[in-house]
Amino acid sequence: MKKLFISLLILISGLSFSQIAAGIPNSETNRWTFGGGLGVGFGSNSYFNLQVAPRVGYRLTNDLEAGLMGSVSWQTSDFYKSTMFGFGPFMNYYFARTFFVSGNLQHYFANYEDKFYDFKGNQQETALYLGGGYMQQIGNNSFMQIGLMYNVLYKENSSMFSGGLIPSLGFVVGL
Repeated sequence: MKKLFISLLILISGLSFSQIAAGIPNSETNRWTFGGGLGVGFGSNSYFNLQVAPRVGYRLTNDLEAGLMGSVSWQTSDFYKSTMFGFGPFMNYYFARTFFVSGNLQHYFANYEDKFYDFKGNQQETALYLGGGYMQQIGNNSFMQIGLMYNVLYKENSSMFSGGLIPSLGFVVGL
């Protein structure tokens, strides 16, 4: 299952970046959108985080888009190591090609290892992110999206996440 999931994410990412490189013009007959995000983090105790989140969508109308997105995240430090996979549907509504509201349901699978206590485990969690943000055109039909999302299913003492509020930064081609 993991090999299939990783292969699917790599395929979607490749298609996304090939669309960007080809400079395919936006036409009314092509309603598909491609994009995603890439995150890198560094911190104390040799902390390193890498996240890849490809997405593919379809414009139901000029202002409404629905699709699927995935995410893969790797974290490591002197004391902790984890790998997390997520997958689920999303929906965006765009206002005047400048602002958007978004909903995103993700189901996550995580494998983690506590190096200090020599403990390994697996965990699953579903997150429903609701939010919105600003969209800046960076090309003919390419946009950068900056937003803020909140996981309305977040529970402080039982979640694998450190908080419910997350910033988002991504790119999309085909709007």
